[in-house]
Amino acid sequence: MQVKELKQAGLAHEIEVTVSAGDIDKLVDERLQEVGKTIKQPGFRPGKVPLKILKQKYGKAVMGEVLEAAVNDTSAKVLKDKGLQPAMQPKIEVKSFDEGKDLTYTMAIEVLPEFEVKDFKALKLEKPVVKPDEKAVNEALDRIAGQQKSSEPIKTDRASKKGDILVFDFSGRTADDNVEHEGMQADGHQLELGSGQFIPGFEDQLIGKKKGEKVEVKVSFPEEYGAKDLAGRDAIFDVDIHEIREPADAKIDDEFAKTLGMDDLNALKKAVEEQISKEFDDLSRMKVKKALLDHLDDTHDFAVPAGMLELEYDNIIKQIDMERQQTGGDELSDADKAEFKTISERRVRLGLILSQIGNSNKIMVSDHELQKSVISEAQKYPGQEKEVFDYFSKNRQALESLRAPLFEDKVVDFMLELVEVTDKVVSVEELTAEDDEEPQKKPAAKKKASGAKKESTPKSSAKKAPAKTPAKGKSGSTAKKKSTAKKKAS
Repeated sequence: MQVKELKQAGLAHEIEVTVSAGDIDKLVDERLQEVGKTIKQPGFRPGKVPLKILKQKYGKAVMGEVLEAAVNDTSAKVLKDKGLQPAMQPKIEVKSFDEGKDLTYTMAIEVLPEFEVKDFKALKLEKPVVKPDEKAVNEALDRIAGQQKSSEPIKTDRASKKGDILVFDFSGRTADDNVEHEGMQADGHQLELGSGQFIPGFEDQLIGKKKGEKVEVKVSFPEEYGAKDLAGRDAIFDVDIHEIREPADAKIDDEFAKTLGMDDLNALKKAVEEQISKEFDDLSRMKVKKALLDHLDDTHDFAVPAGMLELEYDNIIKQIDMERQQTGGDELSDADKAEFKTISERRVRLGLILSQIGNSNKIMVSDHELQKSVISEAQKYPGQEKEVFDYFSKNRQALESLRAPLFEDKVVDFMLELVEVTDKVVSVEELTAEDDEEPQKKPAAKKKASGAKKESTPKSSAKKAPAKTPAKGKSGSTAKKKSTAKKKAS
């Protein structure tokens, strides 16, 4: 094997490797002898077929395998002999290869930078801490109560209005043939007027009505309605209004706590306080972690591999573009892109520093810790846990993406044990305030709070599926529970 360094600039190397035709022939013969052990050839016992016959019949077939093996084996040997640590997968380009001729290929690689981790043990950090007070707990209870849908009968004999909850029976039929279809009837149904749960026009015709009224509602099913036998057709619903209710604020008491699965109000308050404490603790850790990462960034300055930088930058831009499409934000300006390039460089550099600290101190993520992380991801998708487990079991890259943040947190915890961290009591506003810093100090893309790369998740493949109800044009429902009067979800 001949090795020639064609180019070397900074962290980038380009190397030419030539494997002699004799070595290739030897590899081909070895592979053919393996194949020959199982080949059945008339006139020969298994494993006794002459190499010449095997080469004539199977020589070209094994050439691809030999090429791949030769490139893998020789490239690994070159890297080991030269003491090069690739930052990413080397780019291989075969220049010449044919039967009976030398194999020549080039290998373009970027290597990991060599740097010395600066001593950080003398570092002093302040950890902002907040203890939940009665005001924070009460505010949280008010938010929870506001999210609980409750209603009470109206106190006056007024007509219905938008926002009211109607309790009514209805029975529907298609207008052109007067036929009742399954799912077009329900008893004691509750509907918030203006919620858009039913097909267009249905709810509007129930506004301005009173308790005890019978209303004939005429509507047209949308052309794209899920139930094909109803799509685009006119329908008539006979509606009998039993009750008009209006939203009511939930009373925060023992009974309210019980609706949330708690024994009483005190138990609910304790659970809320514990949850707030956890959120404050997470924010506190995030702040002190950021201060630690800022110190590492300030005290280290070395070139990062261009390929890693570009990959990180692309990941940030893709994420920002996805968020922009969902929220309708503006296009990124050149200044934004320059800022994200700076952020990408910081994140790559911090990743390399943390990796070296972790490796030199033999910090590892165990399979048990990785499995707990998978379980945590699965719990984010109730009812679809199996799909999430399958996703990670079949996608090694996705599984490894969970390892990176676990590794980073373990390294950060290791470092925080060695530095001096003192608690500083602050207000909730101070704890939750966003940091206002120069771009190079920002640990991640605008909203992130650590120097770690955001890893991929199985959200796209394990996304929670919409419920299969008649609201989406499905049939076969129980009339008292569901109705094809509901509109098709967009």
